Amino acid sequence: MGFVLPGLMLAMLLGALDQTIMAPALPAIAGGLGGLDQMPAVVTAYLAAATVVMPIYGKLGDRYGRKPAMQAAIVVFVTGAVLCALATSMPQFIAFRALQGLGGGGLMIGAQAIIGEIVSPRERGRFLGLIGAAYIVAAVGGPLVGGFLIDRLSWRWIFAIYPPLGLLALVVLSATLKLPKPVTRAPLDVAGALTLAVAVVGVVMVGQTREPRYLVLAAAGLVAWLVSARHAKDPILPLRLFRDRAFAVPVAISLLIGFALFGTITYMPAYLQIALRTSATQAGLLVTALMGGVLLTTIVSGRLITRTGVYKPYPVAGTALAGTGLGLIGVAGDSPLALALAMLLTGLGVGLVMQVMVLAAQNSVAYADLGTATSSVTFLRQIGASAGVALVGALITVRSGIPATVSADLPDGVRAAFAEAVPPVFAAMAPLLAVAFFLALALPARPLRTTAYVEDRS
Repeated sequence: MGFVLPGLMLAMLLGALDQTIMAPALPAIAGGLGGLDQMPAVVTAYLAAATVVMPIYGKLGDRYGRKPAMQAAIVVFVTGAVLCALATSMPQFIAFRALQGLGGGGLMIGAQAIIGEIVSPRERGRFLGLIGAAYIVAAVGGPLVGGFLIDRLSWRWIFAIYPPLGLLALVVLSATLKLPKPVTRAPLDVAGALTLAVAVVGVVMVGQTREPRYLVLAAAGLVAWLVSARHAKDPILPLRLFRDRAFAVPVAISLLIGFALFGTITYMPAYLQIALRTSATQAGLLVTALMGGVLLTTIVSGRLITRTGVYKPYPVAGTALAGTGLGLIGVAGDSPLALALAMLLTGLGVGLVMQVMVLAAQNSVAYADLGTATSSVTFLRQIGASAGVALVGALITVRSGIPATVSADLPDGVRAAFAEAVPPVFAAMAPLLAVAFFLALALPARPLRTTAYVEDRS
């Protein structure tokens, strides 16, 4: 594991960094390529592509091996990045970002599934902090690096970071990762993959545009997928797994966490800058308080899980803390300190839940479904996040009368209306985590296996 881990960390860092380094770059890219009105499409293209392929990578890893699936994800991701750097128009750039997303969707799924195969569930807890650390490094370093490259060089230099990191990850993993080949190779559920993709695109488009018409697309895709899943020999997302509470509960909690958390933090910077007149830097620091809480409890809970073999208390406590934190965000008023404390509390709770849900789902399934279980948790969390962003944005717009993504340069009267309208919307997310809390209470407390899948099959 010691030799494989650096390659896995690099792969996870690639995927996480891409989400944060692009934030400060989008206006410069859109301005340089002459497509400011197409900025939302850049985000949507990557997000939709990455989300669509998550369950596909999970299934491909289960059936054809996790190593080739991971290698393919790295190659596709880096190829997309190189093409983005060479783009000469916004339509080209959007297409290349979608290609990069097809690789990015497999990076985190592949890394977590590989860890799930070579490390026993009992020992896996101590690696949760490393996974969280990749996100924190990306969250803090991404905007700084992106801003520096834009100010000093050009937005195209952002994509120069990916080839060396990707090549290093590919070489390390190719040389050090030794996994047994899967023994079953059922045909890929193409119909299920396509219908699920339609549902995902509908949900992501609702999240990005908040237009109700995409709900019809999402619903049609979901119904078609349910029909195909009942008849497929090996469904892309098997319904039989959801009959086991040890799998269904972690997936449901991940959906609710994604909905409530990302629906809130997506619009928190706008609220801070418009209502409280904070600078962009101050708003970023407040969001960092949440991330710091996530990292702290992810590390601590992971180590305690490895030491004791017990994992159920953490999602129970975590959903309670996160729900309380979101509720306090809604009533913190105009005090930046109170908001920072509420966000820290929310982060402390989330850190006790998110990665533990991956561990619980992986521990509940047989080897043949390891990749599917891993991808399901992340996939449903992303679906929840897209839906949460859509609903919170719509509620803010309805209550305040102005778009949730409006500029911070507004008259005082509009600022006051925004300040009054937004906190209750944030507080409305807290009951979702109350539901997650009761689901956590229903989570079966199964013993964590003390041997890795790769040991069982050797």
